[in-house]
Amino acid sequence: MTALHEPIGKPAKPSFPPARVVERRKYRRHDMEAQNVVVERWDAKKHRAVEFGRLVDLSSGGARIRTSMAVRPDQQIRLRLRLPVYAGISPFLDTSGETLKPRNEWTGWMAVARVRQVKEGEYEIGGRLLDMEELDRGMLGLYLSTQPLAM
Repeated sequence: MTALHEPIGKPAKPSFPPARVVERRKYRRHDMEAQNVVVERWDAKKHRAVEFGRLVDLSSGGARIRTSMAVRPDQQIRLRLRLPVYAGISPFLDTSGETLKPRNEWTGWMAVARVRQVKEGEYEIGGRLLDMEELDRGMLGLYLSTQPLAM
């Protein structure tokens, strides 16, 4: 079998010592299931949030949510996350005023990358958090560094 990254006719050399496993993710995932954090889906027509599901794990770049609502991959949904203050760290910052103020809520878009049916009527969706400001992404990373890593 030929791999596309190897020249034709040249056998692959086994590496010694064995190669390290390299983490592919840009951001580390953190287990949030035990905290039972509710994720809301923003309904723009009614100008209100509707409970969408529970947060399973979270990173600075994406989330995995368990929900009873079926969505399609490649769909974008507007979410509201409300995370509790943990170890004195707020997950987000309010930059609208002259001074920065801590806040625990973020509303933005999630691009659904995959949908997996867990059991009858229950789905796990995973996707990227799209329009988060870099300051909020950094604060979320700091906040998550106090949480356990997901397996």
